[in-house]
Amino acid sequence: MLNIEPFDVMPRATEHIKEQIDMVKKLEEKWYTYKTSDGIYMDTSKVPDYWKLARLDTEKLKCAIYECGPLPNKQPNKISAQFYLMALLFILFDVEIIFMFPWAVDFRILGMFGFVEMILFIVLLAIGFVYAWKKGALQWHSIK
Repeated sequence: MLNIEPFDVMPRATEHIKEQIDMVKKLEEKWYTYKTSDGIYMDTSKVPDYWKLARLDTEKLKCAIYECGPLPNKQPNKISAQFYLMALLFILFDVEIIFMFPWAVDFRILGMFGFVEMILFIVLLAIGFVYAWKKGALQWHSIK
């Protein structure tokens, strides 16, 4: 890929400091570096395929643990499903009660038909409430 041949000699970096300084100067001239208060760093964003030099698998890197911070772990679900059931029942009964508002405003205009219809509505609402109560849906269980 990069036409790099295997090496026979393992040189020591301290024996080639002058060459390293010259290489950094060449990189600086081509704007491949940036300076900070504590040194000079290579700007890898200027080399789009930089990761290929290290033969990195980018898919594994995406799934890897971030280099600092706590180790990620799967959190158990600590919110009881009872919370969602209670919220759903609240919304259900609350919305049904809202349907009584138009009747309360115009109950004289609706006459006996509107009155019977509202009594049936309240009876059905009460049956649903008693059913939820008997099933224990309105009991708040402790979360363990």
